[in-house]
Amino acid sequence: MFSNPEKNVDQMGLLPTMEVADFGAGIGSYAIPLAKAVTAGKVYAIDVQKDLLTKLKNAAAQVRVFNIEIIVGDLEKLSGTHLKPESVDVVLASNVLFQTHEKKNVAQEMKRILKKNGRAIVIDWRDSDNGIGPHPGDIFTEHKARELFQGEGLVFDRTISAGDHHYGIIFKKI
Repeated sequence: MFSNPEKNVDQMGLLPTMEVADFGAGIGSYAIPLAKAVTAGKVYAIDVQKDLLTKLKNAAAQVRVFNIEIIVGDLEKLSGTHLKPESVDVVLASNVLFQTHEKKNVAQEMKRILKKNGRAIVIDWRDSDNGIGPHPGDIFTEHKARELFQGEGLVFDRTISAGDHHYGIIFKKI
């Protein structure tokens, strides 16, 4: 099974009032399920591709989800999300690390915007499946992800089951 956003969101332990940042939100595969989970909160859908965010905004309106704020931002730059420090409870980066060059900046930006005791959730490709998924050389392994985020001062909390070809890790900001 490939990664299922609804099942993954169910494992995140979200509360209705939380504020969540979705890094690399794209067309909303995660933003919409996240918004449905935080009904009294907010989801900041952040992506560098404005056209994808427009599609997300339209898709959210079609399913009557109105607690998503669209932000055009560059995750690879510090303060590139345009969010204030310590402003969100959870940051999700799904299928982001394998395609970014400045992975350390992504991790630092996640930590910067997380509130104390907030959680950084990383879901990324474990492997490629017959050409579906990234080039094998682009895969950013679970081991490397743990090293990166722990190196930035985030503490490993737990893993989630993110599908046969993905891993999921939750880190906490202490």
